[in-house]
Amino acid sequence: MKARRYGILGTGALGGFYGARLQKAGLEVHYLLHRDYEQVKQHGLVVESVDGDFNLPVVHAYASPEEMPRCDVIVVALKTTQNELLPELIPPIVQPGGIVLVLQNGLGIEAEVAAIAPEAHILGGLCFLCSNKVGPGHIRHLDYGQIVLGEYWAGDVPAGITSRLEQVAEDFRQAGIPIQVEPDLLLARWRKLVWNIPYNGLSVVLDAQTDEMMANPMTRSLATHLMQEVVAAAAGYGRVIPAEFIGTMLTHTDNMKPYRTSMKIDYDEGRPMEIETMYGNPLRAAQQAGVSTPRIEMLYQQLSFLDKMRFNVRKMG
Repeated sequence: MKARRYGILGTGALGGFYGARLQKAGLEVHYLLHRDYEQVKQHGLVVESVDGDFNLPVVHAYASPEEMPRCDVIVVALKTTQNELLPELIPPIVQPGGIVLVLQNGLGIEAEVAAIAPEAHILGGLCFLCSNKVGPGHIRHLDYGQIVLGEYWAGDVPAGITSRLEQVAEDFRQAGIPIQVEPDLLLARWRKLVWNIPYNGLSVVLDAQTDEMMANPMTRSLATHLMQEVVAAAAGYGRVIPAEFIGTMLTHTDNMKPYRTSMKIDYDEGRPMEIETMYGNPLRAAQQAGVSTPRIEMLYQQLSFLDKMRFNVRKMG
């Protein structure tokens, strides 16, 4: 079988890391870049990783989608705050009948992408990755790396384990990325939110890293209650997350290296936060299912306030 050609939209801490690993494994990878284009075009990518450092001095780098070849698999690794760009970015580069793999946080994203690329097959991936971009074309991988993959079908009907899903999973496995395939993508997304909702939002509101939140009994308890609300919201859609999963997430966070979450980095560096997909969409879904999630609602309101106030300050300045 002919090897699949990959296109990376968003060559940052996540897309840069996974794209570089795929290229290092021998796959053809094409990268769309913005601010880092000149640096990466001339010098390639640098990856510092707990699994071993490596450089890719030559990469296929592009400043616009029109310059890129059509690819079999498009990896969407942009922040969801940039998703208004996807109608311009995806159609020119996805092969007819190709695959769009959405590696983004939150809920309700695949349906939006399916509307943009109706001829494509849509996969979703939940990344358990501690990675930061520390400079143009320079990625620092701190911990983890697993991706949970599932296929999206309209109406969030469980798609099962399809051949497309297995083929993409095998490419990532050959690149040394741990992959878990899931028959029910919606369930997988709710499970990821069990971690994302407490730690991303609280890290901003409390100005704290994961280790600081876990060391304090009050914030540890608050994180636990937020997780319980996510589990209840998922149950409102018939997706059962066992109670012991919360204990597993707490233990993982205890054991991970001190980590500044992606939302905290965005806030600290003055970028928009992924509030709507990570908090607004789950909150509205819970309300539609008749599930009360008061702590998630309060965190959503606090983050929205902080984001708006920062925007107003920039506007006044």
